[in-house]
Amino acid sequence: MRLHDTARGEVVTFEPGPLVTMYSCGITPYDAAHLGHAAVYLYFDMLQRRLQDAGHETRCVRNVTDVDDDILRKSRELGVHYLDLAAEEMARFDAEMGMLNLLPVYSEPRATSAISEILGLVGAALDSGHAYEAGGSVYFDVATFPRFGRISGYGRPEMLRLAAENGGNPDDPNKKDPLDFVLWQTSLPDEPSWESRWGPGRPGWHIECSALVLRELGETIDIHGGGRDLVFPHHECETAQSESVTGQPFVRLWFHVGLVGLAGTKMSKSLGNLVFVGDLCKEWEPPAVRLALLAHHYREDWDWVTMKDMPQAASRLALWRSASEGDGSAGLSAVRAALDDDLETPGALEVLDAEARAGRSVFAGATLLGVEI
Repeated sequence: MRLHDTARGEVVTFEPGPLVTMYSCGITPYDAAHLGHAAVYLYFDMLQRRLQDAGHETRCVRNVTDVDDDILRKSRELGVHYLDLAAEEMARFDAEMGMLNLLPVYSEPRATSAISEILGLVGAALDSGHAYEAGGSVYFDVATFPRFGRISGYGRPEMLRLAAENGGNPDDPNKKDPLDFVLWQTSLPDEPSWESRWGPGRPGWHIECSALVLRELGETIDIHGGGRDLVFPHHECETAQSESVTGQPFVRLWFHVGLVGLAGTKMSKSLGNLVFVGDLCKEWEPPAVRLALLAHHYREDWDWVTMKDMPQAASRLALWRSASEGDGSAGLSAVRAALDDDLETPGALEVLDAEARAGRSVFAGATLLGVEI
């Protein structure tokens, strides 16, 4: 299998062992899952399917960020407890991902389940000189990690811009360096708070994923990723804090998925320009929705157009179902080869199209792609 590694900036040979450990950054459950989320989890699902098909065991962990600025703000607006909001949205998320026929993940831990591990990680960063206390918060000192920036490859101006756009608050006067990031912060009066040796507070954004990776999968994992917009600051910061504490490589291969847009703008909860999986599945068969997403290569940014993407996918599904000759394995070996070539799902779909047009059943290849025909 060959996959693109973000840190190396190229497609590389991925040589998995019998067990493949994977971590996908999950949702912050304060609203329904949109197609941008679905695309990320679908492509991780395809990785799992092909690896399992090749005889490997996979352990894919997908976290739930059930405490952060966004969910606390939304729960405040709605007048509900943040964990009640999280539970409601997670139930909806699980149902919608089930509609898309995603394989179960190995575990789906919540950030709030890892407070003790987070406290231990923050303490280790402080004790080793990689973090400092200031203004009631604990910050990671990027100057102590010379490799900061190697995942994204961005220069300092770009990192500062993205930090400002993603809640990094470079202008925080308590920071030694504007790129330093929060590990532990003081809670506002109406926010959840946990006791720590630095005073009561709550975790910063990045620390939960490092703590959960270490707890669920170990110090070094095979594949980690999410949407391309998480490369910086989230995954850069994860790497810095994890490797500083463990002294071990954090991730062998970084797997990032392109962004899904609507009318030329990235789908975003903050912008409200969203297409929801649940809404689509009310009008179209779920296997067709899955096919519509698989028609795009995981690394590309693309714009969703319902009245183009969905009719094409529905027609493809009907074509595959119409073919019945043979034992169902037509095109299977070529589908495997396409998936091994940097998860080339569009090419895999085209292979099965050709076989189905010739009347040959593509049941096995469709099953490998997670499409029920």
